[in-house]
Amino acid sequence: MTRTERAWQALDGVLDPEVPALSVRELGIVRDVIDHGDGLEVVLTPTYSGCPATEVIEQNVLSAIEAEGLGPARATLRRAPAWTTDWITEEGKRKLREYGIAPPHSAIPAEAGTQGIRFFRRMPETIPCPHCGSPQTERLSAFGSTACKALYRCLACREPFEYFKPI
Repeated sequence: MTRTERAWQALDGVLDPEVPALSVRELGIVRDVIDHGDGLEVVLTPTYSGCPATEVIEQNVLSAIEAEGLGPARATLRRAPAWTTDWITEEGKRKLREYGIAPPHSAIPAEAGTQGIRFFRRMPETIPCPHCGSPQTERLSAFGSTACKALYRCLACREPFEYFKPI
């Protein structure tokens, strides 16, 4: 296994500080790992530019690389293109559901391609409950524990849950 492949594998174990059910890799924050010969560069794209967890994520990523004995490493923050919830892996979305957070739907419609601006509805008609799967839910608040989540309640099982809003 190459040093880059070992680094990707090590990053699978770096959990997101706000949603510790999935790794920063599953969340789509890790964009690239580049071996420059004299050290590794890990390219990170924060979920948003003011994310308070960015420094912690950067430190945890570099610690994971160091713990694997992969030599010197540095983190580079790449803010363009901006992070999107479409970068969350299918495994990450499954883990969000199991953690009790409804995963985001796609922020970019499939037919959008690379054409000009398209307008589309950002929120689906229903957000299925991650606990029981019922589509009978209601939004209680546009914001949950963080700005990227909304607070919902299931009308079937009566459980509250957060919805990870698409960006």
